Amino acid sequence: MTEAVRLDSITKRFPGVVANDDVTLSVERGTVHALLGENGAGKTTLMNVLYGLYEPTEGAVYVDGDGLATDADGGIAAAPRRFDSPRDAIDAGVGMIHQHFMLVDPMTVAENITLGNEPRKWGGLAVDRDAAREAVVDLSRRYGFDVDPDARIADVGVGVQQRVEILKALYRGAEVLVLDEPTAVLTPQEVEDLFEVLAELTDAGKTIVFITHKLGEALSAADEVTVLRDGRNVGTVETAGTSREELAELMVGREVVLDTETPPATPGDPALTVDGVTARDDRDVVAVDDVSFAVREGEVFGIAGVDGNGQSELVEAITGLHDPDAGRIELAGTDVTDASRRERARAGMAYVPEDRQERGLVMSFDLTENGVLGSQHDAPFSRGGRLDWDRVDEHARGVIDEYDVRPPDPGADARSLSGGNQQKFIVGREFARDPVCMVASHPTRGVDIGSTEFIHDRLVGLRDEGHAVLLVSSKLDEVRSLSDRLAVMYRGRVVAVVDPEAVTEEQLGLLMAGETPADLPRAGRVVGGDGGTPDADARRTTAVDDVDAEATDD
Repeated sequence: MTEAVRLDSITKRFPGVVANDDVTLSVERGTVHALLGENGAGKTTLMNVLYGLYEPTEGAVYVDGDGLATDADGGIAAAPRRFDSPRDAIDAGVGMIHQHFMLVDPMTVAENITLGNEPRKWGGLAVDRDAAREAVVDLSRRYGFDVDPDARIADVGVGVQQRVEILKALYRGAEVLVLDEPTAVLTPQEVEDLFEVLAELTDAGKTIVFITHKLGEALSAADEVTVLRDGRNVGTVETAGTSREELAELMVGREVVLDTETPPATPGDPALTVDGVTARDDRDVVAVDDVSFAVREGEVFGIAGVDGNGQSELVEAITGLHDPDAGRIELAGTDVTDASRRERARAGMAYVPEDRQERGLVMSFDLTENGVLGSQHDAPFSRGGRLDWDRVDEHARGVIDEYDVRPPDPGADARSLSGGNQQKFIVGREFARDPVCMVASHPTRGVDIGSTEFIHDRLVGLRDEGHAVLLVSSKLDEVRSLSDRLAVMYRGRVVAVVDPEAVTEEQLGLLMAGETPADLPRAGRVVGGDGGTPDADARRTTAVDDVDAEATDD
């Protein structure tokens, strides 16, 4: 094996935290290597060490062909490198493409790729734009990339922007490319295109390391997978000889049931009705454009789409966080369009927010106090205007126990918990409200596989008890497997409501990109639904694949 990268016994400590604990990682030249693990497992930290953003507390970084030295026996050995900045890593042939692209929107593709390294003319006095454009065209042809060098970044999609970031690294001589969660903002078709790009790059001799928490992606795109858990390397396996179940067990340290069978839904009357809702975002731009749908009792109604297409603003309008500019919202037949968040909660609307720290918790409050938020004026927690602290404490302990919140201390401040445990506490608190309608926005973001499995079961349990569930998620597998009907949003509009069991991933990808595929399946193929009654023995499969993990961000 010819190593392109070797990280030898890397330890990275921050105040009070060991992010990487004696991690050794070897990546073979010309391969795709997936770095898999829960959120907070140390994946991004480890790659930031390789890229020169962090200096390791202990350990050494080796890059193929970088600095040869003579070992004790007189042989030739690679010398460890010290990267004081990303510039040092780039000079050594290491490039990194981050989750959030670092591109200049008003500039062209060619200008972004060559920015800071532009060809010069007239003795270095001016940028040679023609030479820059030609260099980008040549680079694109060499690796089979289809990009227009003259297009403005603001006018191209995220898939093209990602290719521009890759070309930018290649233009600077990268032999090793690190991609951090590269599929987070891509449609299914764009994911397939990306994986084809990775194959083309490795065929050309490049080496790819991509960070992910998605089991399916790791198995599909990588030659080998290294799993980090709690900052340690717990195993490297070849994808040809492993499975989702084995990878999941490596990630969490125990066996995980990835598929849960659930019976068909039996929907009743509309519990939540959204009629012609229009809403603006913080920039005063229309983000939700005349959206209408109904969520019925005993139904999970899902909303899918690439992040940033109005889902967040729609949820805020529904839950009372922002007033809509137009439209009507009803809960169990009552107009709540102008009702406050507290009034909606009293009327039976529970809410798991997208941003747990800004919307779900008061970080300086302990779990006992956070557990009663939104219900502090209501029975059984308030009597005669005074809080019954014994009842409040009992409630918090019940949530902590049922949802395995760690540490199991109701007196712990919310800020002291990991992100995953914060999320589990919020989910438990909202489920305990016995809601008419549960609005769940990214409910499993930041929790481990086992907790994801549990939350999925609880959502389906709410549905089976006759409650309505509105589920918004960026995880396509999650929203497909849990939903009885599935809406797709694009640029603020619901472009289709489809049957999640019958729609293909390709059709969903086209809808998420604003295109309308032929032969879309009807929505509502559930017992008593609009689309008829399926076979009595039909079952839904809830797949836990694209799962986040526990703890703080990497």
